[in-house]
Amino acid sequence: VLTLRKLSGASGINAEYGKQWYQRRVRDDNIVVNDRQLACARITSEEGQNYLKAMAAAANYAWVNRSSMTFLCRQAFAKIFNSTPDDLDMHMIYDVSHNIAKVEQHMLDGKLKTLMMHRKGATRAFPPNHPLIPVDYQLTGQPVLIGGTMGTCSYVLTGTEKGMERTFGTTCHGAGRAYSRAKSRRNLDYMTVLENLKEKGISIRV
Repeated sequence: VLTLRKLSGASGINAEYGKQWYQRRVRDDNIVVNDRQLACARITSEEGQNYLKAMAAAANYAWVNRSSMTFLCRQAFAKIFNSTPDDLDMHMIYDVSHNIAKVEQHMLDGKLKTLMMHRKGATRAFPPNHPLIPVDYQLTGQPVLIGGTMGTCSYVLTGTEKGMERTFGTTCHGAGRAYSRAKSRRNLDYMTVLENLKEKGISIRV
């Protein structure tokens, strides 16, 4: 069985939206945050509403891009194997968004409240029998796909009740970074990276 995992988003666009609207509202409303990269706005404010609209547009862009990549992957396999995607039994298993805000109900201070959950660098991981996950996953819990780095393992997990209690049903959507993109480019030689991956049997084509 061969599994293809594709990641596409609009985080650059989303980040720019955040700079334009959230940070302005933080300044104007004298909101205190514990990290300069954090910002927020009241949902009902002009900035909050503008952000939600822009985020929806970015999410649609990412969804269409993933769909396009899926189509191209299926066509490439069909061409190589002189067959059709259906005959090769190539089908979508799971598609999930990350870096997105959604209205949900959660227990907070012992009370059920309606909240806007904005999962940045994260995605949903709801437990079994939760009403917001598809029927196919009601018994197992929501699938959690955590991609490793280019040279390490990835993980397939499921959401749990404990995760719901501790993180509002949230998990990371990747391995994270030891260095920023800029620092990686400054400190890592790409030929060395390619050689290390080759020793592990990993091939990269650009």
